[in-house]
Amino acid sequence: MAEESWHEARLIPTSGINGAEEQERRATSALLAVLSAVKEFGRGFVKPFGAPAGGLECFIEVPFVLGERRLYPDGLIRVSRGSKAWTALVEVKTGANNLETEQLENYLDIAREQGFDAVITISNEIPAIAGQHPTKVDKRKLRKVSLHHVSWSQVLADAVMQKEFRGVADPDQAWILGELIRYLEHRKSGALEFDDMGEAWVGVRDQVSAGTLRSTDKGIAEVVARFDALLRFANLQLGRQLGTEVVPVLSRKETADPSIRAQGLAQALCATGELSGAIRIPNTVGDLVVTADLRSGRVTCHVDVDAPREGRPTTRVNWLVRQLKAAPDSTRVETFVAHARGSQAAELLSVVRDEPSTLIHDAAKEIRTFRLATTTTLGTKRGRGRGSFIDSVLLSVDGFYRDVLESLRAWSAAPPKLRPAAMSESPEVDPDVSTSLVSTDYSSQDGASLAPPRTGSLPSPDFDSNTQP
Repeated sequence: MAEESWHEARLIPTSGINGAEEQERRATSALLAVLSAVKEFGRGFVKPFGAPAGGLECFIEVPFVLGERRLYPDGLIRVSRGSKAWTALVEVKTGANNLETEQLENYLDIAREQGFDAVITISNEIPAIAGQHPTKVDKRKLRKVSLHHVSWSQVLADAVMQKEFRGVADPDQAWILGELIRYLEHRKSGALEFDDMGEAWVGVRDQVSAGTLRSTDKGIAEVVARFDALLRFANLQLGRQLGTEVVPVLSRKETADPSIRAQGLAQALCATGELSGAIRIPNTVGDLVVTADLRSGRVTCHVDVDAPREGRPTTRVNWLVRQLKAAPDSTRVETFVAHARGSQAAELLSVVRDEPSTLIHDAAKEIRTFRLATTTTLGTKRGRGRGSFIDSVLLSVDGFYRDVLESLRAWSAAPPKLRPAAMSESPEVDPDVSTSLVSTDYSSQDGASLAPPRTGSLPSPDFDSNTQP
């Protein structure tokens, strides 16, 4: 038998997974075991939930009695530091299985009775806004116990960033973390990517195309939430490739009250047929804005770039064009000038490269901002694959960052030059002017070219204040 058909032995095998129950049990055991084995990964996982730094222990299917029932949470995490301990129950779902309200409320009751600190849930559900839980529970049960949620996409992204970018000190622990990554990336693990726009997608999409969608129609809330979840998935996917934390851009009000963001998206979808959101990538010139137009079937990504604060208009345009060597010719470039609404000019990059003046309609007006945008075809299908809404948005985001945003650098003014401090470094001085009258101090008002002093303005070099004329 040829060696090509042999399967390498794995620490966490995907073979032998039969049914959702076995899938959840294996995923839970694999994750918790790696959390306790890889110190950096374990600490990074529990720290956002308020756990202290300390020894981390993990258990699976710990039995508890609640009333007359015996319940088995999928896992338990305990972090010990000195005589104190932080403890959290863990509930895991894989595949298309969603978290259940009754089950979570039971675990919250158990945690309260046992004096535990938190309940952590892990599933493929991605909340519309970070920190928001996808399952509604009785808020009274959260008075003494906190409830947190992590998607499998987030777990995978954190594992990749820890191993590839932040680093793991021990080589054996790094290998173990790599085995978890390999397992979660396998389709049989049940840790799925975002792959569905929801049951209401087709109906809402068709109503938008027909112009009949109204804010009171059913399904809008689900589509809006799914779009924000898609943006969060795009953040995780892009951050995993870049090795940094990519986050959605939200106002303070939207962060405090997620319903404000949902209402704004719903109104825009009904009025213009558009869904939009912004992504913030560290150390880039601006936020990446994504706009999906369901009426025209186009998806646009754009970024606003501050123009240089000095130089002629043509010089400012050339400064931008020099940075766009890898950008496609179809990139749209717009200019915004001071004290004016809307863009002054817009042209394709292919034209601007040959003739920068096409972006300058009035040389007397100062260019303040450039906008760079790319537009591609928007898919309409509900799931994943060719022609799908999800893939068209993800490909547009990745392509815009790679071709446009990645190469842009913010403008910075040239540093000021030192003024010559010694006479030998200063320009030639008029021989008719006495050198005793020349100053190179920073407080001096002597210029590069010196003029003779006005008559009577200064005493002569031989003037003696104690001598009478």
